[in-house]
Amino acid sequence: MTYLWIKAVHVIAIVAWMAGMLYLPRLFVYHCDAPAGSPQSETFKVMERRLLRLIVNPAMIAAWITGPVLAWMGGFYLAPWFHAKLTLVVLMSAVHGYLARTVKTFARDANARDAKFYRILNEVPTVLLVGIVILVVVKPF
Repeated sequence: MTYLWIKAVHVIAIVAWMAGMLYLPRLFVYHCDAPAGSPQSETFKVMERRLLRLIVNPAMIAAWITGPVLAWMGGFYLAPWFHAKLTLVVLMSAVHGYLARTVKTFARDANARDAKFYRILNEVPTVLLVGIVILVVVKPF
């Protein structure tokens, strides 16, 4: 029963993490169009900071705590599919780090990227998520 509770927390954490990972780049797209110092820009800064601190960071931490526990309890840590999944999760964490740094860049009004860059970046977490889900559900190897 403990395993199932940990698994439930893990799934909830992943859903929250992914929601934020998909929403932050979209906020950046809109933030690019707001002049620095404008009321819209200041609103985006608050939204980005709160999303990162209150949802995305805690969700990632919860996922990283519960994931290894599940792998150990389920004996998955030796499976090749798990190693591939872990690689994708590390890449997702790197994207998370980049998004967190970008929140700080926008907060300083120092963004040098255009909206198109963030539209493309918005697709990266989706592609990683698809790979992770396929590896977990199908376990192809």
